[in-house]
Amino acid sequence: MALGYVGVLTMRLEMPWVGNLKEKRALVRPVVERLKVRFPLTVARLDGLDAHDWEVIGVATISNDYGWVKETLKMAADYVASEGPYRVTSEETEITMIGEGDLDEDELED
Repeated sequence: MALGYVGVLTMRLEMPWVGNLKEKRALVRPVVERLKVRFPLTVARLDGLDAHDWEVIGVATISNDYGWVKETLKMAADYVASEGPYRVTSEETEITMIGEGDLDEDELED
């Protein structure tokens, strides 16, 4: 039995029509802040901070329930995709088991 699960979601946001960093921050920062308030997550701007047309954000959460971690990250991804005037060009989710024991297949079911 696993002690818990850590889930990480990374998303690349692209906005090729943006001409400067200030304009990009005005698009990305509000979504990042609303994501923190709306869901029990830690959110960070990870890469592309000096690029004006793209950025990578990361989202993380932890729980003893695999299904909850998976669903929370999916809701966060859907929220980000629907909230901003940018394109989500890549999305990756990774869920890691914490603790000892065998992972029961029933735990991984939706």
